[in-house]
Amino acid sequence: MKVFILSLILCFTLFSFRSNPPLKIIFFGDSITQAGVKPGGYITLMQEMFAKAGDKSELIGAGIGGNKVYDLYLRMEDDVLSKKPDVVIIYVGVNDVWHKASYGTGTDADKFPKFYAAMIKKMQAAGIKVICATPAAIGEKTDHSNQQDGDMNLYSNIIREQAKENGCGLIDLRKEFLAYNLANNPENKDRGILTTDRVHLNEKGNMFVAELMYKALMP
Repeated sequence: MKVFILSLILCFTLFSFRSNPPLKIIFFGDSITQAGVKPGGYITLMQEMFAKAGDKSELIGAGIGGNKVYDLYLRMEDDVLSKKPDVVIIYVGVNDVWHKASYGTGTDADKFPKFYAAMIKKMQAAGIKVICATPAAIGEKTDHSNQQDGDMNLYSNIIREQAKENGCGLIDLRKEFLAYNLANNPENKDRGILTTDRVHLNEKGNMFVAELMYKALMP
């Protein structure tokens, strides 16, 4: 009887410490994601976090500078579906807003959710778990005087709604960046807190995003 109990305890212990099977995770986005695979980038930092946890999951950056939601939709087959990932994090929206004011080539608010929803549905139909990330910042001022604050909040709300309607995970970078800047930007600077140029991540920004995404991905 004692042998049986000891065997049962041993089996339970081995099961408890068995690691989860490694996943293939794709980060689908724009230049922020493109830079994420560089040394010190948020994807590189996350890969190191996974390795330290003994998790052999594969993290793949699929970011192209200047991309908007419809660019992602058009290259989804080649850059996502064909690779058969387990999880995809969609991190887009900055250029859809930013380029409207800068170049007149952004994405209208009525078109953005249509492309976004179409991406989610195609990925889910392929058995992929989808996690949505809101766009973090176009300017870091805390007094609501960044030029695109209104649109950034609008498009972030669209993404939150898409995540809820389609049963996706959500990494609310917009909310987290605003809170961080309120606590750490007393001089109301437009950059230099989490970004280098109001948009792209600096060292702290990369670590901040890496930690938020790692928390969302780890069970």
